[in-house]
Amino acid sequence: MSQSLFLITLVVDDYDRAKEFYCGTLGFVCLHDDLLPEGKRWVVVRPKGEDGAAFLLARAANDRQKSAIGNQTGGRVGFFLKTDDFARDHASMLGKGVRFLEQPRHEIYGTVAVFADPYGNTFDLIEPVADRTP
Repeated sequence: MSQSLFLITLVVDDYDRAKEFYCGTLGFVCLHDDLLPEGKRWVVVRPKGEDGAAFLLARAANDRQKSAIGNQTGGRVGFFLKTDDFARDHASMLGKGVRFLEQPRHEIYGTVAVFADPYGNTFDLIEPVADRTP
């Protein structure tokens, strides 16, 4: 049996704002942007590359969901964006206004720096050490 994690819901305040950040700023690919009933949309974005999960951008529909925007992982780094060239992507992201919360650092598992999306969700931009790649 083969299984993989392929889609993760990310609660956002506005489809277009989120899509602009992930696709326009980070360079993700928009796989779907389909209209659904009741003003909802099926918006799926994924980093460029052959592997990894995609985000389903889900607009918050009630107060409980709105309270989760930017805090879906309780303040922990919740997402890990793997790169094959940390210096290239870090410089590009800085040039596009991405907010990094720390300077790049070298760990036993790779080169990494934490950044935030417009909502406050935190990500590691990471170039893993070759023998540590999942």
